[in-house]
Amino acid sequence: QVQLVESGGGLVQAGVSVRLSCAASGNTLRMAMGWFRQAPGQEREFVSGIFGSITKYSDAVKGRFAISRDFAKNTLYLQMSNLKPEDTAIYYCAATKLIPITDIATAEGQYDYWGQGTQVTVSS
Repeated sequence: QVQLVESGGGLVQAGVSVRLSCAASGNTLRMAMGWFRQAPGQEREFVSGIFGSITKYSDAVKGRFAISRDFAKNTLYLQMSNLKPEDTAIYYCAATKLIPITDIATAEGQYDYWGQGTQVTVSS
């Protein structure tokens, strides 16, 4: 069984950088992992995913966010730069057993394990 615990969120001002962490327990070595977010009143949306050297980003964060993994620590990261008020959301870490053939999964239903989420609030 895989368990995921996010950390690193908080209240920040626009323009700053923040790094989210997702500590995993269980074997995630052969899993793709990703970050999703859910803003108030909106559906949860894909932010970024990673499997090996393959990464994927939503258009909203491309060029500002960077995803990475530390297998030794079994931890997933999301480095968020130049944060904007529209980045305000609960950020969720997720893992999927679905191995990407051509692309990383971006649909919520394709992910098998989820963390509890961490709130990121960006003030203008």
